Amino acid sequence: AITKHGIPHVTADDFGSLGFGSGYAAAQDAICTLADTLVTARGERSRWFGPDARYNDQVTLEASNLQVDALVTDLHQRHVVERLLRDPVRGPGAQARAMVRGYVAGANQWLRTNTVTDPACRGADYLRPDVKPIDLWYGVYLANLLASTGVFVKEIVDAAPPSPDDPGLPDLPVRASRVDRDALLTALGRDPEAPFGSNATAVGGDASTTGRGMLLGNPHFPWRGRYHFTQQHLTIPGKYDVAGASLIGSPAVNIGWNRDVAWSHTVSTAYRFTPYEYKTVGPGTTYLTDAGPQELIRDTVTIALPHGTATEDLYRTPEGYVVDSPATLMPWGPASVWAIRDANAEHLRTIDTFLDMGKATSVRDLLRRQDRAGGMPWVNTTAADRSGDVLYADHSVVPNVPDDLVQQCLTPTGVVLQQVAGLPGLDGTFAGSTCAWRTDADAERPGILGPANLPTEVRRDWVMNANDSYWLPNPAQPLEGYAGIIGCERCVRTMRTRMVSHYVMDRLDSGRKESPRSLRGHEYENRVMAAEVMREGGALDQVCQATGETEACQVLHDWDGRSDADSVGTAIFEEFVSRLPTLPVDEVDPVWLTPFDPGDPLNTPRDLNVANPQVIQAMSDAIASLRDRGIAFDAPWGSLQVAGDRGAPPIPLGGGTGDAAGNANALSSDWPEDNKDRYRPITYGSSHIQAVSFLSGGRVDARTILTYSQSENPRSPWSADQTRMFSRERWVRFAWTDAQIAHDLVRRFTVSG
Repeated sequence: AITKHGIPHVTADDFGSLGFGSGYAAAQDAICTLADTLVTARGERSRWFGPDARYNDQVTLEASNLQVDALVTDLHQRHVVERLLRDPVRGPGAQARAMVRGYVAGANQWLRTNTVTDPACRGADYLRPDVKPIDLWYGVYLANLLASTGVFVKEIVDAAPPSPDDPGLPDLPVRASRVDRDALLTALGRDPEAPFGSNATAVGGDASTTGRGMLLGNPHFPWRGRYHFTQQHLTIPGKYDVAGASLIGSPAVNIGWNRDVAWSHTVSTAYRFTPYEYKTVGPGTTYLTDAGPQELIRDTVTIALPHGTATEDLYRTPEGYVVDSPATLMPWGPASVWAIRDANAEHLRTIDTFLDMGKATSVRDLLRRQDRAGGMPWVNTTAADRSGDVLYADHSVVPNVPDDLVQQCLTPTGVVLQQVAGLPGLDGTFAGSTCAWRTDADAERPGILGPANLPTEVRRDWVMNANDSYWLPNPAQPLEGYAGIIGCERCVRTMRTRMVSHYVMDRLDSGRKESPRSLRGHEYENRVMAAEVMREGGALDQVCQATGETEACQVLHDWDGRSDADSVGTAIFEEFVSRLPTLPVDEVDPVWLTPFDPGDPLNTPRDLNVANPQVIQAMSDAIASLRDRGIAFDAPWGSLQVAGDRGAPPIPLGGGTGDAAGNANALSSDWPEDNKDRYRPITYGSSHIQAVSFLSGGRVDARTILTYSQSENPRSPWSADQTRMFSRERWVRFAWTDAQIAHDLVRRFTVSG
């Protein structure tokens, strides 16, 4: 069944058939991206798109097609995924295998029986109904590597022994005798200016008007490419019933709800890998271990091009790929070489994890199922249930390197990585012995932290996460004492975290509980936390007045402090915040007079430093920038910020910058495709938003919005309809029951093959 907005509801008799319907629907809504994902998984990008063209997954991976193909071809050549499929512990279960087989068959059936009309790939030679399950499994595996090996594709493929032309020296900016932290984090795939993130808030029975659980989830993901969502509802009558959204290539619902539990995900701060530094015998491929000298493993791969072939060499140790990464202090130098061990490269349990979570009956059951599957790749989980319990957990796949092992095994450069970026660089000499990853008795497999050593909080009032570390899901119960590789404790929170928390705190402090209406209303309130803090005592006005810019300062003074589409003055504040100094000078924060206090983490830092010339200069430069670009100070925000994904009309959008400005409804402009002439064409941020409340009598109130709409084909009626609803701050009443589906029905049909 297809209901309003093109949402598919798949009903089947078994998991294989359910996968068939899911794959058919995914092809119908996103055939170009699905096909591109499968071409990537086969290592054939160079063949179809040329070796020099760039592949950008819109998240962490940006490399040439040849570099991507070289890595993927090496994985194929070594049968990495095939071995995992045969592994009884690290490989998938029967239902996940059936879902994948069905998904592939469904996509093939769609290709056999439909004509591709999407101009992005219409007529492409690679659009053939010959997709095999192994293609999709490689696609799933590559998605697992997003926050680890995927960050280092160029550095892996281009790794070579040092030479006179490339002596293998670190290449990282140093400020005031310190390593540039922002530059290092950016090179590690954690760009502070372009965070990969999300928000999720769960309100429990003690804080809700219903006495039951409620969830507001808003993952901040790309608006195009393989990491964008499509919505779906999957049902095996009497056995399985779950709805929500799935990334392209996932037959299971990744973020969603069933009759009793709703969950969402936010990107975790934990690292998925550890780098090992090996001493070398001069500049070459011989490295030292406690078992004696060893030779690096060299793999030579051949990549098909449009005309001819190309070869590349990749190097490995038993722990993983060698990287030549000067920008992360890990060059292949004359005295040492680095390799990374990747925990997400050691399993194929992701689909099992999401599939099994869909069967949960409570938040505790959800976490038990997640732990039993052991394949949550790189995200936290926030959930609410019918009984009124709420959950926050970072039970993702994390290397088992507790702090005592880290301290024992850090190399001198590893110490810098640890202190600056929180990433422990370990001694490869002992990678197979005393510095090897440990094993917890309760872990699903060796080498990863078990549930008892991962952060969890179950409460009856509320929990949240907005991509800061696990430390503070609720200020009444900080989580402390966990391994540093998972994240920091007693550390500053972003303005976005403060905003998401204050939405609930301010509501409860007013003496009112959260209702289904009030909780989902937070999505569109578009308060700007940094502005609220900076306006205290008139500080923001003082900074602006110091610039002498009377006209702009009047607009900023009159601004409503929000990022609604009709707000006037938002652009001035956005430009100002983006220019504020970020590097502490002599350990003194240049922006705030009252520093961060771990005892008051959601209200500090505060008190804008109105006397700092750097702060005043940031305001002056912000105003000058708008003037130079011909942007009126009093232009409504929605005339400047519009949809920018492929085929999108210039639809006005509310929301804005997340971490720095403090918008919970976080949006950004990254590599826009359309409406490039506008100030801020949006291609990233708020995506599959869901507000789910459990009501009496077994009822579920599910409201959703897919900000970029269900179909990626601009010719589809479902390519921009939800984007317009998002612009108007409206919700889709998701058809959950049979009666609701019948009421919203657009088309019903049966597919088989």
